[in-house]
Amino acid sequence: MMPSSFFALFDDIASLLDDIASMTKVASGKTAGVLGDDLALNAEQVSGIRAERELPVVWAVFKGSLINKAILVPAALAIAALEAWLKTQGTPVPLILPLLMLGGGYLCFEGAEKLAHKFLHRQADAQHHAALVRAVDNPAVDLLAFEQDKIKGAIRTDFVLSAEIIVITLGTVATQTLPAQLGVLVAIALLMTVGVYGLVAGIVKLDDVGLHLARPSAGNLSAALGRGILAFAPKLMRFLSVAGTVAMFLVGGGILAHGIAPLHHAIAALSTGSLGWLWGALLNGGVGVLAGALLVAILSALSRLRGKSHTPPA
Repeated sequence: MMPSSFFALFDDIASLLDDIASMTKVASGKTAGVLGDDLALNAEQVSGIRAERELPVVWAVFKGSLINKAILVPAALAIAALEAWLKTQGTPVPLILPLLMLGGGYLCFEGAEKLAHKFLHRQADAQHHAALVRAVDNPAVDLLAFEQDKIKGAIRTDFVLSAEIIVITLGTVATQTLPAQLGVLVAIALLMTVGVYGLVAGIVKLDDVGLHLARPSAGNLSAALGRGILAFAPKLMRFLSVAGTVAMFLVGGGILAHGIAPLHHAIAALSTGSLGWLWGALLNGGVGVLAGALLVAILSALSRLRGKSHTPPA
């Protein structure tokens, strides 16, 4: 009896792991759009650090990201459990869908804000970059405090993006058992954290690799490769920034459209034929752009109103 029970348990565990692997693959596809933004933002956050301190800063943010996930995964499971319990009590209250919609709206808002900032505040961007360069080059600046500010900012950014990834993943596995949900959430959290910060570490050290290969004592082939890497690194960062912004509109718009049944059905009806996937992506992206622009306009109007209310009378 004992051997059969053992093999039955082993079979159950193997089946659960297989389900987790399959669902993790599905969830990875749904959250991949957030990764472009996550990768670009974190690589940008750790820029402006002295070369010899880049990897320690990435490592510090990586540890902070793990702590974020350790907070978010149990919180997500608690929300799913609460929603299931409310359903059994005869008072079903959707909790995951509003969180998904909130995350989608935030993605659209962030994408629209990035575009508005890029086209309307170019001078401020240039001044910020110049201030970073002066801070790093100035020996009087407390570099430890400067690093800590960068690390805290990157961890805050990671928390928001990690929350989006966890909520999207939870929406994918909301109907599964608790062990399956836990397995998928943990797998996604670890894969995303290791993958993102491994790539961030590689990206921020690309220029060092290029400089090493292009040193005068290197051969012609090595020097040519080094120069190629030095020319490629800034283009890669620009591509990641653009891809991240596009991904925010596609993913955020898709989440919002999926949460509004008539809009979701209309997009599905229009996304037919061999290029249906393209039409679907364009329509979801259009929803994302419109929603983001509307949210930016509303927030800007509220900010102006608050500014006026605090303005002393003449």
